[in-house]
Amino acid sequence: MEIVSSVVTFTVTKVLQFSGLVVNKNAQGTNKMEEKALEVYDVIRTIRDPEKPNTLEELDVVSEKCVEVQELGDEEYLIIIKFSPTVPHCSLATLIGLCLQVKLQRCLPFKHKLEIYISEGTHSTEEDINKQINDKERVAAAMENPNLREIVEQCVTEPDD
Repeated sequence: MEIVSSVVTFTVTKVLQFSGLVVNKNAQGTNKMEEKALEVYDVIRTIRDPEKPNTLEELDVVSEKCVEVQELGDEEYLIIIKFSPTVPHCSLATLIGLCLQVKLQRCLPFKHKLEIYISEGTHSTEEDINKQINDKERVAAAMENPNLREIVEQCVTEPDD
């Protein structure tokens, strides 16, 4: 009798999940992470390239698939961004990473940890740049430089601001 009861419970649960009346908790968590990733992407897609009059989205430096969000705890998230410079020897890749850091720190309304990387194989010095853009002390020092700060501000400021 216990086996029959277990089979019936399992079957009813599956039917309800497939019908949409009951949502699988794993699916809910996945949807929440996808929503957070889209929220992050909406923040970074409008950052302007330091050299060109285009946004990072227009140049395919960032895309929806380059953003990953993982839940760390109660309303705290790990955001991982992997961006692709336009050329393997891009001299402004570090500056682009700095712009990503600054804009996300300013604009995200939820508690987060941030990791920004150059997509593997897309830059000749990706390892060195990855270290730089994820070093909080280097980021803070860079933002103390008035010339660099002005360039970052130009890149991260929304066009209608």
